[in-house]
Amino acid sequence: MAGVESLPKEFGYVVFVLVFYCFLNLWMGFQVAKARKKYNVPYPTMYAIESENKQAKLFNCVQRGHQNSLEMMPMFFLLSVLGGIRHPLVAASLGVLFCITRYFYFKGYSTGDPSNRLSIGKYGFVAILGLMICSISCGVHMLTA
Repeated sequence: MAGVESLPKEFGYVVFVLVFYCFLNLWMGFQVAKARKKYNVPYPTMYAIESENKQAKLFNCVQRGHQNSLEMMPMFFLLSVLGGIRHPLVAASLGVLFCITRYFYFKGYSTGDPSNRLSIGKYGFVAILGLMICSISCGVHMLTA
């Protein structure tokens, strides 16, 4: 049975990128915690209600930026691992691009104007598309080898 040693040596870069994304998400979580204090949104409230809090939109944008990054995490991780089996350097590079765009997505969203999330953040979808192509290539190679 094949194990980790059968993966290409360069797959280690994919691992590091995934760990980096975990740190990025932790940082986003800390930003949400700071926003809870700043905008007076106590736990376990997920989103502030505008009729109860004048700064609800500002908090909700910070919360939503993090939440969306959590929602994207399973797809990003799965595509990175699968694509990285066959194309580790490409998958790791696309992963770095995704992490960078996620940072700008979050920072843009956190301004309180949701459209700001897409200035640089929209390029994260290019990274996801590239990872999909790498994963498809991996699957095709496995079926035809």
